[in-house]
Amino acid sequence: MHTLQNPYDAVAYPGLAFPHTHPDRLAAMAILHGLTPPAVEHCRVLEVACNEGANLIPMAYAIPGAEFVGFDLAGQSIERGQDRIRELGLHNIRIFQSDLLDVGAELGRFDYIIANGLYAWVPEPVRDRLLALCGELLTPNGIAFVSYNALPGCYLRTMIREMMLTKVGDIEDPAERVSGALRFLRFLSGTRPEGDAFRMLLEEQLERMEKREPPVTYHDELGDCYHPVHFVEFVKQAQKYGLQYLSEAELPPPPDPCYRADLRSVLESEAPGEILKQEQMLDFVRMRMYRETLLCRQDRVLRRDFPAEHFRRLFLASQVTSKLDEETGKMVFTLPGGIKMETNHPGAIALLKELEAAWPRARSVAGIEPRLAEAGLPLDEDGATLLMRLAVAKMIELHGWQAPVAECIAERPRASVISREEAQTRSKATTLLHSTISLDDPLVRSFLKLLDGTRDRGQLLDALRVELPSSPADEIARGIEPCLRSFHRAGVLEA
Repeated sequence: MHTLQNPYDAVAYPGLAFPHTHPDRLAAMAILHGLTPPAVEHCRVLEVACNEGANLIPMAYAIPGAEFVGFDLAGQSIERGQDRIRELGLHNIRIFQSDLLDVGAELGRFDYIIANGLYAWVPEPVRDRLLALCGELLTPNGIAFVSYNALPGCYLRTMIREMMLTKVGDIEDPAERVSGALRFLRFLSGTRPEGDAFRMLLEEQLERMEKREPPVTYHDELGDCYHPVHFVEFVKQAQKYGLQYLSEAELPPPPDPCYRADLRSVLESEAPGEILKQEQMLDFVRMRMYRETLLCRQDRVLRRDFPAEHFRRLFLASQVTSKLDEETGKMVFTLPGGIKMETNHPGAIALLKELEAAWPRARSVAGIEPRLAEAGLPLDEDGATLLMRLAVAKMIELHGWQAPVAECIAERPRASVISREEAQTRSKATTLLHSTISLDDPLVRSFLKLLDGTRDRGQLLDALRVELPSSPADEIARGIEPCLRSFHRAGVLEA
């Protein structure tokens, strides 16, 4: 064991669940590209630099038939995670303290390997060892997730980081380092005229950092090591260990330049059939700062045309709510963030209405295919194209697994043990969909802690009145059903 002092023991990095790292998401992207990834229900998952296990522990709870292993160099974080695992009574997860340079084949093989927020913040030998470990431990059909800060976009972040470090280089106190660095950036921004391009760039980065918890800025912007890379550099390093580029963890959103026909024709003429070169050129257009790259074995055959048979192996879900527009006669589907889609396509309407009724549960494409065909959405080439467009537009989600969420609100509703445990001490709770909900509202927090499956509506009201004696009883009573509906839609209530 190396004895290097770890700054994450001195200043704890906030533990969070990261939806894009979930094996469900990784499996879905693999299936979309024609692979046959291991079943999520019985997979083995490794997280490198798992911190206190805040990402891994909710996965282990939601997928009891799978096995989870994690390690981190920060011993205090690991101890907190181990205590939490014991308190939750989980037997399918193990986390331990170790250096990435010291682990290897003794861990066994893994179907999914996660390395989130590590690659750009460690020295070259550790970056190389990370990809070597993926090459050694990944099962034949396994998927690795590696996030990293990318160039050219992070040239800006590097410049700002260097300014901050120049100002606070001699300050040792973590809180003073962060506050001093941010004050300096505000000063620099104020020296530039309104509308100045450099001022706008500084203000954008300042706004991003001010929204985060100070320990994140302390480690991410003011840490000792920072090494963003070009996409092609990263993939070239992965190829040394028998790995290839599969995709990103998320489909590019609609405004992405990869969907522009004029740009695609230029890319094809400049680098015909060369996906990696085209992706790098797109990053130059995007000024991309961050990637969540999925890797698989080099001998796996990938398809990037997304035929119908790939969709048949997926689950679909959607958070849309629908409403008929009386003036146009079209159905309007709206996502929680306000994104809307109008359509009179009978197949699309049938699909989205089906998924709307099912949410937060997903529906298997194979299971609903006959009903969609009757409604005018046969799963042929055109049908697959429509599904892909809906997925890109975020109107539908692609899944490789069915989360154990409740189909409806039971008479005695039960929230997941994970969310109830987090409600005791945290400002956020992790859902069974591996997303997070805010617990800033005292009523929401108190209510969540009571949802252990033993109380009906009347008993919940009585318990809440005891928990919140200063709140009017009628106000508490009115809030019960909306709160339950919110928990249900968030994926907090268990099947």
